[in-house]
Amino acid sequence: MRQRGFTLIELVVTVAIVGILASAAVPLGQLGVKRSKEVELRTALRDIRNALDAYKKAVDEGRIEKKVDATGYPPSLEILAEGVPDLRDPNKKVMRFLRRVPRDPMFPDQTDNPADTWGKRSYASAADAPQEGADVYDVYSLSTAQGLNGISYREW
Repeated sequence: MRQRGFTLIELVVTVAIVGILASAAVPLGQLGVKRSKEVELRTALRDIRNALDAYKKAVDEGRIEKKVDATGYPPSLEILAEGVPDLRDPNKKVMRFLRRVPRDPMFPDQTDNPADTWGKRSYASAADAPQEGADVYDVYSLSTAQGLNGISYREW
């Protein structure tokens, strides 16, 4: 049986085919990473917003102390994870609304405090011009990039 080596043309064609396949695989991989981060962003936004609503509900039910001039929303995101005493519980059991504050997956610096990776809107600020204030009414991504759906992450 005769053993055959590759000719230069066969080698060039093989390298070209591998290069074409690799160049097609990279954008697909990047698309998958972006889609994964978008799922993380949607989940984090939903978890934080649900926690904010649960905190407000607990205030309205008289389970959390509310100052006279306060809106009933938490003063920070950290308090949702740290917890507050339940005024209705005789033992003042601590109520927590999040296990931890999730990080914005679109935020570039992964070493920052997770609560600092979000834009925060106070109850007193307008929806179209969110600003921080005495409470946290809503959160949004600080990223200026657009999602796969064409909508800016800040608007999710």
